[in-house]
Amino acid sequence: MRLIFAVAGRRVRRALLCVCLALFAIAPAWAASPVRAPWWNDLPPMQATQVHGQTIRYYDMGHGPTLVLLHGLGSSAGFDWGTVIPELAKHYRVLAPDQLGFGQSDKPLINYGPATWVDMLGGFLKDRGVTRFDLAGESLGGWIAGLYTARAADLGYPLPQRLVLVDAGGHPSMKPVAGAPASASVLPVLSIASVREGLSKYVFHDPALVTPAVAEQAFALRLSEGSQYTQDSFRRNLAGSDAVFLDQATLAGLKLPVLVVWGEQDRLVSPAHGADFTAWIPGARRVLIPDAGHAPAVEQPQVFLQAVLPFLQQP
Repeated sequence: MRLIFAVAGRRVRRALLCVCLALFAIAPAWAASPVRAPWWNDLPPMQATQVHGQTIRYYDMGHGPTLVLLHGLGSSAGFDWGTVIPELAKHYRVLAPDQLGFGQSDKPLINYGPATWVDMLGGFLKDRGVTRFDLAGESLGGWIAGLYTARAADLGYPLPQRLVLVDAGGHPSMKPVAGAPASASVLPVLSIASVREGLSKYVFHDPALVTPAVAEQAFALRLSEGSQYTQDSFRRNLAGSDAVFLDQATLAGLKLPVLVVWGEQDRLVSPAHGADFTAWIPGARRVLIPDAGHAPAVEQPQVFLQAVLPFLQQP
């Protein structure tokens, strides 16, 4: 749930700095929810498998049709989806991996980019024997889900039956701007204070929810995950290829039901990007979640489920 979106001129530097302040701290909010930190500890132990020689840890819960959940930049499956996995698992077999470079999965020192995670998702599905599934991704996970769906047929990977994009990244406005100073995208030093500032200013709809205890718990989680190299590598490689962005030409080729879900008060990734995705994807529908910031699945889990479950269960 962590991304870097830019606009033109000085707004580019401000947007990059704001997002970078949140990258280490990105965590969904939980307004109007009975869930409190650490909700990411309320799930059963993760399982582990080998994908292209790398250990990928993942949740495998429930029975029924398969639903794959992808988390965002600098986050983990439990952190992004922990509030809704138990309910989703009443209806689906939920597979929620920690993507390569994040969470409890391996973190090789490679050049990371969207294509990396597309291939890792294809390998994970093959390893788990998944051929029919629905796919949902949040922030960077939404970017990967959209790009995977656009490329799956050409790469020989199974296509999802339905796609859910939640406050997704990958909008063309994210493309790096030539000449922007490198200092604009430098991550802040990880500390409890920087975590609290990132969450309060750029992630949560209600900054009062970021109590000292929440900031301290999120700080400890960031320390244990150790994904700074992955995030730095991802940012450095954004200029490598325009083909990885979810532009109109890419999304116009999607031929499956798509639901675009966005926190109405998202200050990190503009709801306008969701409006563009909806317009560019044939037949896509959009749902705005009120009183929610960048991660409505945690900030407003019941409203999120009321929007997503009927879509997934449609014939």
